[in-house]
Amino acid sequence: MQLILQQITKQFDSKQVLQGAEFTFEQGKIYGLLGRNGAGKTTLFNCLSGEMSMDSGQALLVENGKTRSIHTTDVGYVYSLPILPEFLTGYEFVKFFIDINQELLKIDRSADEYFDLMSMSREDRHKLIKGYSHGMKNKLQMLLFLITKPPVILLDEPLTSFDVIVALEMKNLLREMKSDHILIFSTHILQLASDLCDELVVLNKGLLSAVPSDLLRSADFEQSVIHLLKDDSHAENA
Repeated sequence: MQLILQQITKQFDSKQVLQGAEFTFEQGKIYGLLGRNGAGKTTLFNCLSGEMSMDSGQALLVENGKTRSIHTTDVGYVYSLPILPEFLTGYEFVKFFIDINQELLKIDRSADEYFDLMSMSREDRHKLIKGYSHGMKNKLQMLLFLITKPPVILLDEPLTSFDVIVALEMKNLLREMKSDHILIFSTHILQLASDLCDELVVLNKGLLSAVPSDLLRSADFEQSVIHLLKDDSHAENA
C-alpha cells in the first residue's frame, strides 16, 4: 500500500504554504515529518484528512494494485489538540463508538479489551473525558484507530504530552501498527524522530524532501537536519 502525493498546493491570502508538495509514503514504515513552525505541516495534514481542501494536486492511495483518490474514511487524524465529547466517560464514548460502527467494521473486541490494549486502567476508563490529561486524550484518540483501522494515520505532535512510561508504550504501539498502516507523524523533537522513524521527510518552502537515509543514525544527524531546514535548497528529492 502506498500514499502518493502529487503537486499539492495550498495558499492563504497572499501566503503560499504548500507549493507543489510531492512524496510517496509506504505501508510498513513510520515517517517523521519535520519542519519549522509555520512550514505547513498541519496544513498538509488538514488537506490529506479532508479538514480543508487543496487548491490543486491530489492524494492517491494504492491498494492491491489499484489506485484511487484518498477518501476521508481512509485517514485517521490524531490532533495535537484532541476533539472529544468531554461530557462522557472514556468508556461510554468508546462503547458508543463501537456500537455505531459494529455492523460496518465487524468489530470483534469489547470496549474493555481495547482499553486493555492501550494500558488504560479501569479507574481511568470510567472517568469523564473532561478530567483526562492531554496525554490521556491523545491515547483515547489512538484507541479509536485501533478500532477503525484506517489505512493512513496522521499524528500531529503525538508524544509531546505523554510522560516517559506512556510515551514508551505509545512508541511500541506505533511500531506494532506500522505493518498494517501508513504512519506519518509531525514532530519538532529530533531525538524522537531519530529514535522512532524509519524515514524522515522535511517540509521546507512548501515542498517535501526525503532526508538521506545515511543521516538518520549518524552522529551529524541533528546538525544536518537543521542545515536542511535553514537551506534554500532541499534534501534528496522524493
